[in-house]
Amino acid sequence: ETLEGAEARTDEMEGADILLLENIRFHPGEERNDPDFAARLAALGDIYCNDAFSAAHRAHASTEGVARLLPSCAGRLMQAELGALETALSTPKRPLGAVVGGAKVSTKIDLLSHLVTKLDVLVIGGGRANTFLGAMGAGLGTSLREEDHYETARDIMIAAETAGCRIILPTDGRVARAFKAGAAYDTVVLDGETELEDDQMILDAGDNAVVGILQEFKALNTLIWNGPLGAFEIPPFDTATVAAAQAAAALTRSGDLITVAGGGDTVAALNQAGAADDFTYISTAGGAFLEWMEGKELPGVAALNGAGS
Repeated sequence: ETLEGAEARTDEMEGADILLLENIRFHPGEERNDPDFAARLAALGDIYCNDAFSAAHRAHASTEGVARLLPSCAGRLMQAELGALETALSTPKRPLGAVVGGAKVSTKIDLLSHLVTKLDVLVIGGGRANTFLGAMGAGLGTSLREEDHYETARDIMIAAETAGCRIILPTDGRVARAFKAGAAYDTVVLDGETELEDDQMILDAGDNAVVGILQEFKALNTLIWNGPLGAFEIPPFDTATVAAAQAAAALTRSGDLITVAGGGDTVAALNQAGAADDFTYISTAGGAFLEWMEGKELPGVAALNGAGS
């Protein structure tokens, strides 16, 4: 139903009836969190239940506005998600570690800066690790990295040392001259003195790096995971991600590790590794999961504790 149609039909509804609205993000008042639009939505019911954690980072009319106008609560899925995240970062069983992979430092500055104040161990992988290696002085050929964020990476490393969080970067990597499945590769030691050839690129963490990461996992009680350790979409550069994910899953199965993961690429990578079913909790949220990891208040959650609840 459109909103207008729903307003006309609510008086006809009986106790067991369900009325489904059309996607209200088409309505201009939704993303603006327009008070009048929120009031029209609130008038359709007596109680507001939000069961969409994936939209909880948006202060929209249907996620934030309505919650302040009606008695409000979280649905069971939202409750499960918040419980898992509370266990993982707010009141974790320590030692607490995280895997943060993916491409860029620039999109995760807030995330990394916040995590180093909360974690005991931070494993950085993917192109994001290259920026840190470059900031240490490594010559990285054509590897994906952000040279304009080398200073940011150095600042994060200093903040981690101050906070007592150990940052784990790959000690070796699979290096190829072509970004394609089945490309020939060499394994190269990675540190501040690494000098790749001009046409070489790091596409995955190496076997020694994986061994070190698995040792870190064994010492943890709680692990948060966001992002792959390499170009997991193209074999053999999915090797590190798959091995680490399977190891985390095995530790979870044996009761030795609590594992919470989230983010689109993360879910895809864990499914590819056959590890997803064994993780303690996997969030299907993207932006909301990341903003939670960054320590930001989620408007859709905060509103449930507001005046209408």
